[in-house]
Amino acid sequence: MSSRLPGDAGTGEASLLLVHIRKVVGEVRYRICPTCADAVITGVEIDDRFHGTGLDTRALSHLRSRHPGVAWRSTLSRRTTRDLLRLMRIPASAGDSPCAHARALAAPGVPGA
Repeated sequence: MSSRLPGDAGTGEASLLLVHIRKVVGEVRYRICPTCADAVITGVEIDDRFHGTGLDTRALSHLRSRHPGVAWRSTLSRRTTRDLLRLMRIPASAGDSPCAHARALAAPGVPGA
């Protein structure tokens, strides 16, 4: 299930919840800019018992299929997430906003913030 985060004022921030037998067992947080077709993964959390099961790979594959044509990057730097992102060919990014449009939405009134 993919949804916008509560309180999001149009920043493009969303969350993909990972569910197993009607229980949330993880989450992938990301920001997306439909104008530029760029996205940044800002968080991946999965219950310990699901590490090594491929759930993380399936979640990122699902995001790619739901948003075709979007260029994905990530701000994550933990070893386990770095390995996953390398496997999925998702490059690292310096910032948590996919583009100038998303930065402007995140900080209204501040050009290119």
